[in-house]
Parts: sequence; structure tokens; C-alpha cells
Amino acid sequence: MRLSAFAGHRSAVYPLGPVTFFAGPSGSGKSTTLRAYEALARLGAGDTLDEVFPDAADCVPERARPDAQGRRGFRIGCTVDGPEGPVHLDLAVQAEPRLRIVGERLTGRGRTLLATALRDPGRSTVQAEWHTAGSTPVTRAPFPDDLLGTALLPLRVAGKTQGQLEVLAAAEQVVIGLRSAFACDPRPERMRAPVPPGAGRLRRGCGNLAEVLHRTHTDCPRRHHRLAAVAGAGCVGPVTGLGVQELPEGTVRAVLERGGGPATPLGRLGDGELRYLALALTLLTGPGVLEMDRIAEVPDAMQSLTLLADGLDRGLDRRQVGELLRLATDIAADGHIRVAGTVGERAAGEARRTPGVTVVDLGG
Repeated sequence: MRLSAFAGHRSAVYPLGPVTFFAGPSGSGKSTTLRAYEALARLGAGDTLDEVFPDAADCVPERARPDAQGRRGFRIGCTVDGPEGPVHLDLAVQAEPRLRIVGERLTGRGRTLLATALRDPGRSTVQAEWHTAGSTPVTRAPFPDDLLGTALLPLRVAGKTQGQLEVLAAAEQVVIGLRSAFACDPRPERMRAPVPPGAGRLRRGCGNLAEVLHRTHTDCPRRHHRLAAVAGAGCVGPVTGLGVQELPEGTVRAVLERGGGPATPLGRLGDGELRYLALALTLLTGPGVLEMDRIAEVPDAMQSLTLLADGLDRGLDRRQVGELLRLATDIAADGHIRVAGTVGERAAGEARRTPGVTVVDLGG
């Protein structure tokens, strides 16, 4: 991640490993970093700029001064490694007086593959040019100024010349690397009541946790059994399984099974236990069980997911944090799931002691 000029970040470059947590005191920019990651992911999925940045003025560095035309903005970017080598994406976004992408650059192997620039401020377009390496070295066309140009390239580039194929491969690498992100922000107050059964795709706030467990109980028995084992490690009292009860009114509720004793509805659990279970479920499932943009052209076996967990340790005790960290590194080891999150100062020590976890300290 590159936050060249974004909120409180200036000329910041943050490497992201399989499991990465940002640590530091309040106000150090932990959540802002994840916000930038999620913004790039949503732009890669085709969301418009105003959908991604409804409060774009807050992303402008506080000390940034408007130019003679009253323009202020921010700059973010990333590097995505893969078969095409490191491919770099950099964005310059104007936040004031009107939200728009005023510059985008895609580079790889020492070559500029795509560049856009604002030529006429009165139009809602930027001038784009991309590498062709045919009878003409570049192709030029207008692109909308509220969409990520890199995500539009598969619709605009013919793929006939070697240069065009290189552009398409680099763009695909970036888009696939960015798009598969799921921001998990469990809200215990929304997770206690029974819910109607449905498609079983977990939402960001995890309010439909019981619905998803109803699905995994039948469709993913191995994952469900593993989740039950993880539940026993992070919940009070003996836990022998995770069950789902179908209620007379047509709703379902999830319960902790206690061996020979009475089952405990999840609604009776503490906030920390509910957050713990929701985060564990997210780690143990994949894009097909999460309410997120799936990449239809990529086979399920090759789908990669980045779990964004802001405040992973919020409301959790040390034991629960440790179990989630170990689960995250175990799951990330197969290469299909990455984790990027934030933790408070107390949990940062536990994260540093966990093999396979990278901690980026923003305290300095």
C-alpha cells in the first residue's frame, strides 16, 4: 500500500504479508490505512468514486492548501505482485471542488502501461492512453473520471498486439488482487435475534450469523465442525458443537451445544464471544459464503480473499485474540486468504509473538 497523501499519511509505504496488523495509539492512522485498502478494492470492483468516498474531503491531508482554482485532493496507490511481476497502480483524486480521478498510472516491468490525465476540467472525462506496441505505440481514448481506468481496460483493449496483451495481463493482476476483499465489522447487538433463513451469505456487520451457520451446518460440514472446535476455544464453558434451531415462526437461531446440558442460544453470549465467533467464521469460509463481489472469471480454487478486520481485538480477551491470530496464520498458509487488520497496543504484543504475523507499528 502507498499512501502518498491520504488523511494523516504522507509518503507512507506499507508492505502487506499474508497476515498483517497495523498497531499504534489512537489517531496514528490504523483505520485510515484499511480504509484506503478497501477503497482501492471497491474501485477495482467497479464502484464509482462517490460511492467509495462519500466524505472525500476527510481524505485530504489536513495541511493541504488549495491551488489557484480551489482544488485539493489526495493520492493513494498499491503494488500487486504476481505472474506479471510487480505492477504498480497510482491514483490522484481531486476531492474539491468536485470529486474526480484526475490522474491514474499503471506501470510494470519499467513501462507505463496506462496513464490518464485531466485535459478539460469542464468535461466529466480524463484522457487515457495505453501501451499498444503495434503500428502505433499508444492508443488514446476518453475515460470517465469517476471510475478506475485499470478496471475498464478489459472492455477497451482489443488484446491483438503483444503490448495490448501485456496491458491486459497487468490490469487483470491488479484487479484480481484488489477486488476480493471483505471488510468484517461484527456488531454484536445485531447478532442476537433469530433471523429468517436465506441465501446464507455473511454480511459485513454479521447480523445474519445464524442464517449463515444454518447454511454451513448442511453445506460445509467440515468447516462447520472446525468452527465448533474454534468456538470451544474462545467461549466460556464446555462447547461440543454449534447447532441451529428452526423456530415455529419460520426463523432460525444458532446455539452452542454443551454435551448433555442445555444448548445456549448465541443471543445469550457476551459481545466479545459473538465478535470472536463472527471473525472465526469469516476466516473459515470463502468468497462463496461472504456477501462480497466474486470474480466469476476466476475458478473457485484460485479465488483469493483479503479479510479486512478493523479493531480485531475490540471486546476480546487475550485468549480469544491469540486463538484468532493462530487461526489466521493457519488459514493464510495455503495462500487463498490474506488478513489485514488493526489491533490496539495490548494485542499488538500478542501479534508480534505469533509466528507468521507481520505487525506494522504506526506509533512513530
